[in-house]
Amino acid sequence: MEQGSKNERLLFIYAQLANGLTLNKKQLAMHFGVSERSIQRDIEMIRDFVERESLDTGYLNHVIYDHKENGYRLEHGSQMALSNSEVLALCKILLDSRAFTKIQINAMLDKLLECCLPEQNRRMVEELLLNERYHYTELSHKPASLDVLWEIGRAVKESWYLELEYYRPKDNKTVFRKVKPAAVMFSEYYFYLAAYITDTDSEKKAPYKEDPYPTIYRIDRIQSCRILEEHFKIPYKDRFEEGEFRKRIQFMYGGKLKRIQFKYVGYDVSAILDKLPTAKVLSKDEEGWEIQAEVFGDGIDMWLRSQGEWVKGISSKAI
Repeated sequence: MEQGSKNERLLFIYAQLANGLTLNKKQLAMHFGVSERSIQRDIEMIRDFVERESLDTGYLNHVIYDHKENGYRLEHGSQMALSNSEVLALCKILLDSRAFTKIQINAMLDKLLECCLPEQNRRMVEELLLNERYHYTELSHKPASLDVLWEIGRAVKESWYLELEYYRPKDNKTVFRKVKPAAVMFSEYYFYLAAYITDTDSEKKAPYKEDPYPTIYRIDRIQSCRILEEHFKIPYKDRFEEGEFRKRIQFMYGGKLKRIQFKYVGYDVSAILDKLPTAKVLSKDEEGWEIQAEVFGDGIDMWLRSQGEWVKGISSKAI
């Protein structure tokens, strides 16, 4: 092949790499009638392009030198980086969560933008977030400590008992509990700990074998938390499945498992099916939809009352 322009070389080399070929620098130099140094510069330009493209697409591809094959090839990576749209979506969700102080949320957003976006896209996302960041309103309570959140997560992972000092607002008391932590969860602005009570006091006796349902603690109400140097074991068949639990609980109110049934006469039944993941439509008529769902606890009662006249004929039965 006759010597071509630099653009032709770049396109040719990139196309060959994209087709999975391994390219030898010396052979390319002979092919184009240029020096190996020129080919090396071409490959470096393509390598820079591929890595910049990864920031936009989220696919981590690299041009590498394969010593075994004595040439360069394009190594396709998995989609591990976040795309521009994914970063924007995550930032919006973080802002809407209101789970952090203004200092915390701004630090998180800055790190997310700095680590995941090229500079030219970063400016655009920053502008899209600017108004929400400026008007971000913290919750009236002090958010959960991120250090406490991490310690609780570690106790869940390693199956360590926890000793809690917990503020209970319904009677303005502080109670002490020794618990088996089962999961850290987030819902409606707050982080929660799902745990099984193991100690016995005058108010409640709830050893795990007798009570298969966890107690729910709002983590920002934990006054103190201590990991005990004591492991617990729960048989695999009895393990806590937080995904299944989340489908059935509303507003993180604990309680027994029950089956509810009601008539929904609103405009869009998808709003019900989205709110209650276990819900199914039993029947439909001109008036509305007959709905059945499995739920934990009493939080569902609060939600059903909020629907007003759109919900009728509510019944429930323990499972």
